[in-house]
Amino acid sequence: MAADCPGHPDALGTSRTLVVDPREHPRLGAMQYKETLPLKDHEVVITFDDGPVPKYSNQVLQILADQCVKATFFTIGRQAKASPEGVRKLAAAGHTIGTHSQNHPLSMNRMTLEQVQPEVDQGIAWTKAALTDPAALSPFFRVPGLLRGDAVESYAASLGLQVWSADFLADDWRSISSAKVHELAIKRLEARGKGILLLHDIQARTVAALPKILADLKAKNYRIVHVVAATPDRPATPTEPEDWLVHRPSDETPVAHWPAITPTDLAGAETRARATLDDFGKLDVPAASLPKPAWPRPAVTARIATAPALPAPAAELFAWPPVAPLSAHRHQVVRVEGQAAAKPPARPVRLASLRKR
Repeated sequence: MAADCPGHPDALGTSRTLVVDPREHPRLGAMQYKETLPLKDHEVVITFDDGPVPKYSNQVLQILADQCVKATFFTIGRQAKASPEGVRKLAAAGHTIGTHSQNHPLSMNRMTLEQVQPEVDQGIAWTKAALTDPAALSPFFRVPGLLRGDAVESYAASLGLQVWSADFLADDWRSISSAKVHELAIKRLEARGKGILLLHDIQARTVAALPKILADLKAKNYRIVHVVAATPDRPATPTEPEDWLVHRPSDETPVAHWPAITPTDLAGAETRARATLDDFGKLDVPAASLPKPAWPRPAVTARIATAPALPAPAAELFAWPPVAPLSAHRHQVVRVEGQAAAKPPARPVRLASLRKR
């Protein structure tokens, strides 16, 4: 915790270390697998892929050191070959180191076993070669691009590697701003409440976003968990099998708050009502006097009185009154109260009569 971070009393710190056995849980990450790390609410594991690239990885290391945060780094073999000092810095800072293939091929979901083997083996070999103590390399592996496939997963299992996916991303490999990286990391974490965050230590946007992400984790009371592999001298942290499940059985099993009522239940309702009353004082009440259950309701037969037949209405009731011919209404005058009677309209003057004049 922050108390263990000399010179940084307000640091986020690392709350605990989680020791895992890769052979018991060979694949992790809610994005792709049915199991993920057994984290408690508001616990976060931060991971970085694709390094080391000194220009950015060194800045990431410094930011983490200032907050006394431990993370897990998945290195690429060719990067370790090009910058072995960068790998040694990860180990010296106490971070967990896993591997991420030799060349980061975005085709492992289509690769055969023969194609997968050198990618995995060389990535491990070059990372080990960069380390002063090869035992500092953890048996953790992340598939490039999370493009999982049967061949790579089977081969990783045969080597005793634990394949890591993630619980949520911050999309920092995309051409987005550092503000967006920060926003996505926090938004997606809060949607889950805990989990494995995947970042990349080779991006300028990640370097810029990381201090803000850590500050928000601190402000929102999240806790950092450092994950390490079990060894003969370091047993796995005790957990229950359901702690690893992405969806616990209790989350998937519907709870019937109101059990279905069967005919047998209805037949014994009166007996159960008496037993319930007896539990509250051994009442000696005749069963006939007990309140009847609210179900089932007795069928109600509606009684409709038979009304005498009414006579059919006379046909003349539906007859329209006779209509006067149109000519009878041509000069009809309507008198409005308070107004003079209107005169009939003047007859139109024919053009022929005007010509005669």
